[in-house]
Amino acid sequence: MNKVVTFGEIMLRLSPPGHGRFVQADSFDVVYGGGEANVAVSLANYGLDAHFVTKVPAHEIGQCAINSLRRYGVGTSYIARGGERLGIYFLEHGASQRPSKVIYDRANSAISQVKPGEFDWHTILEGARWFHFTGITPALGEGPAAVVLEAVQAAKKLGVTVSVDLNYRKKLWTPAQANKVMSGLMPYVDVVIANEEDAEKVFGIKAGESNITQGKLSEAGYREVAQQLVERFGFKKVAITLRESLSASINNWSGLLYNTEEFFRSRIYTIHIVDRVGGGDSFAAGLIYGLISGMSDKDALEFAAAASCLKHTILGDFNLVSASEVQTLAAGDQSGRVQR
Repeated sequence: MNKVVTFGEIMLRLSPPGHGRFVQADSFDVVYGGGEANVAVSLANYGLDAHFVTKVPAHEIGQCAINSLRRYGVGTSYIARGGERLGIYFLEHGASQRPSKVIYDRANSAISQVKPGEFDWHTILEGARWFHFTGITPALGEGPAAVVLEAVQAAKKLGVTVSVDLNYRKKLWTPAQANKVMSGLMPYVDVVIANEEDAEKVFGIKAGESNITQGKLSEAGYREVAQQLVERFGFKKVAITLRESLSASINNWSGLLYNTEEFFRSRIYTIHIVDRVGGGDSFAAGLIYGLISGMSDKDALEFAAAASCLKHTILGDFNLVSASEVQTLAAGDQSGRVQR
């Protein structure tokens, strides 16, 4: 079985029921999720040997987070226990012209307190084909950033493919901080994934003629971004997700992939959104699965875009779909007809 390892933070997510606002809530719906955890769940659902590495408190809430991964087949044996709290985020679902809102309560979470040497990466990555992390994890502090560096260095020594989703978060660090830390990690990365603004915020590489607030994206501009990323860091592949936000409820969604020789653009999906959180993570997982499974770059991109399209229709952070469901959509069946 193909082994994939991801490393990052899993958090408790609290949301007002339905499309209620925070100020209306007298109860919250509970799910668990986080960038790299979401990727691990997708890959486990596709049949891969997916493992998630993190640190959670040694109490019941930490165990709840672990249980949320185990129920979908994610390996949790490398998870460390300790620290005082699990990170929390509050999500208010947007609708129509009202955007979704996120409030974080993650300061001093268990994962943010990790230090170099806490994880035996050579043992964890033994037999692995792929290691994945996001830009969120090194943004949590000097300790997590140093542990990510340990992981990618070990991966390179063991010949493990490394991917990163840049995932810039302005509430965690500044562009200058992100540029300094992420630039030091990029020499160990083979595949980079970014959205419409990540490359600009982290590396100062902007796509010309694009305006994400107006939903205007320039494919030619993002091709230039991909080429500049390869020239600067020597990546083998660059994937960029392209979201055209017509409203909080309706988005156009597609992806671009550059393999240093050819560009590919996926089919464009018009999505009526149920829950957009985890959309980028589901794209990353789809791309990883496609490439590990031996798909062509074009087919892997189509699988990733279709997987992410489906995630937007599912409540929670996790993309609870099978590989066959994704393949059906990627093959062109967008009818949504009842399956009997």
